[in-house]
Amino acid sequence: MNLDFGFYNWSVITDFVLKGFYFSVFLTVVATLGGIFFGTLLALMRLSGKKWLDTPAAIYVNGMRSIPLVMVILWFFLIVPFLIGRPIGAEMSAIITFIAFEAAYFSEIMRAGIQSIPRGQVFAGMAVGMSYRQNMTLVILPQAFRNMLPVLLTQTIILFQDTSLVYAIGAYDMLKGFETAGKNFGRPIESYLLAAVVYFVLCYALSWLVKRLHKKIAIIR
Repeated sequence: MNLDFGFYNWSVITDFVLKGFYFSVFLTVVATLGGIFFGTLLALMRLSGKKWLDTPAAIYVNGMRSIPLVMVILWFFLIVPFLIGRPIGAEMSAIITFIAFEAAYFSEIMRAGIQSIPRGQVFAGMAVGMSYRQNMTLVILPQAFRNMLPVLLTQTIILFQDTSLVYAIGAYDMLKGFETAGKNFGRPIESYLLAAVVYFVLCYALSWLVKRLHKKIAIIR
């Protein structure tokens, strides 16, 4: 097998790979922000102590966490256009699916982070007349986010790796960019190997930064 990486030049990277890389990063950022937002709402529902809020949130979270992401992507891409009567596109389908799926995982991270705050903090807020919303917004969630930051960032790295699954519905992510470049230059094996190297380098570097951040947070505590 002749592994010749010389066919990769700047024009190829610009035309094929960077386009997919931008979408992979965009999908990661949007899914992270949306997942944290809706995950926080789900976590608060599960911690509300009200069964009519806790039960549907628990069903959603446990259900999503029990299904492979690629299956959710395929179901949404195939079933939703059939239900609404028009296609929504592979990229939009991927964005909505990732937000809905990641919300379940971020929900569990948020719930664990909120529960890690001593109950005394809650009672102190109540003692000074804070409402439940004020207590959560001003006292509990800021501390919980600091505690959860390394875990949230680790989940984001996993999310970035999972963006390659949108390949199943034809969305143009970074892996698709490498595949397209490989097909155009007749080097499919080399393109997939280079894609693996790029994913490894990016994710390893981000994991190293998260580890450093975790140590700094531990020192501050």
